[in-house]
Amino acid sequence: MKKDYDPRMHSAEHLLNQTMDRMFGTGRCFSAHIEKKKSKCDYRFDRALREDERTAIEKKMNELIGADISVYEEYMSKSEARQLFILDKLPEKTDDRIRIVRIGDYDACPCIGPHVKSTGEIGGFRIVSASFGNGVLRLRFKLTAPSE
Repeated sequence: MKKDYDPRMHSAEHLLNQTMDRMFGTGRCFSAHIEKKKSKCDYRFDRALREDERTAIEKKMNELIGADISVYEEYMSKSEARQLFILDKLPEKTDDRIRIVRIGDYDACPCIGPHVKSTGEIGGFRIVSASFGNGVLRLRFKLTAPSE
């Protein structure tokens, strides 16, 4: 993971992963490119998204952001984390203590990256494009500035 990940965009990725899994059973993205201006997540999928599904994802994401849900971390042993999470995206030389980032009771994921303190800091979420090919659904998204 790049050390200069934008906390707003990285937290949005966590929300999007959980939203995609809850809505479509995709699991977390298998590939992501997280940047401050625009990001993308790739999911194993069997078709292109319909426009109403794309709109539903944006609506759910913006509801979660607007709910200003607390984002916090907790730590657990690697053996305990292995029973609850897939750890294969963590660096090989990870301590026995694993950091879990939680977004209220909506999402929990082992993660080493920076995050916002609450979803209200993320700003507006918008899918700028969605494409499908070879069993991969790619979502590209942007954020607007958080409301003052």
